[in-house]
Amino acid sequence: MYAAVRGSGAEIVHPLRDEEWGVRRFFVRDPNGRVVNVLGHR
Repeated sequence: MYAAVRGSGAEIVHPLRDEEWGVRRFFVRDPNGRVVNVLGHR
């Protein structure tokens, strides 16, 4: 998903990161200006 979002030219607000509590996530700004948290459990 991260590669697809980057390829689309969307604004990545926070880069892909593995968090201590067991998730991998990034934040992207949607076309309406909202920041969306995209995550998956490791």
